[in-house]
Amino acid sequence: MNKVLRDAEEAVALVPDGATIMMGGFGLSGIPENLLAALHKRGTRDLTLISNNAGTDHFGIGLLLKARQVRKMIATYVGENKEFERQFLQKEIEVELVPQGTFSERMRAAGAGIPAFYTPTGYGTLIAEGKETKVFDGRHFVMERALHADFAFVKAWKGDSVGNLVYRRTARNFNPIMATAARFTIAEVEHLVRPGELDPDLVHTPGIYVKRLLKGSNYLKQIEKRTVRDG
Repeated sequence: MNKVLRDAEEAVALVPDGATIMMGGFGLSGIPENLLAALHKRGTRDLTLISNNAGTDHFGIGLLLKARQVRKMIATYVGENKEFERQFLQKEIEVELVPQGTFSERMRAAGAGIPAFYTPTGYGTLIAEGKETKVFDGRHFVMERALHADFAFVKAWKGDSVGNLVYRRTARNFNPIMATAARFTIAEVEHLVRPGELDPDLVHTPGIYVKRLLKGSNYLKQIEKRTVRDG
């Protein structure tokens, strides 16, 4: 089956208002730039976004926040986005902050068909309010539910037309986990190859998890904070 879409515009046309979308990336590394830009241009609204962070003011998820397309953010860190901070303090956006390890495990559990799990992280804090707790071997644990989404937008280095994906270095980050945890995964790739051209031992995400993919272009790959050494 050929899963290749014409472009990002065709991909985001599949996403209705009110959808929940997982967005791959860590900071600005490995984010689905083309899909984010197309979603912004299309104007899809009332979105719940699941992402490690909220991008910057003028790039990534920041574009969607500025256009008021996001109803809720589920994230682990949001410190680089002043518009997000403003919306949060003015109660214009719903926010669920999740410890980063718990965030990752909740998505991994969703992909593995595990409905919930126990973790010591967050016990005795605001994170645990309203959640079931148990004691195992004298230690307190909080029950966390698996984290699912309607869609996952992921970014890969290479992909073939049947959806097998290979990520590159730190741009892998949350992308492989998210690809398993959504009902409909759409991947954008830098290099689109024919089936059989990828070494099976190097495939990070098998095509069974990917519903559609497209070849991206014009990547900016911005850096949140550039630090250089004097001299």
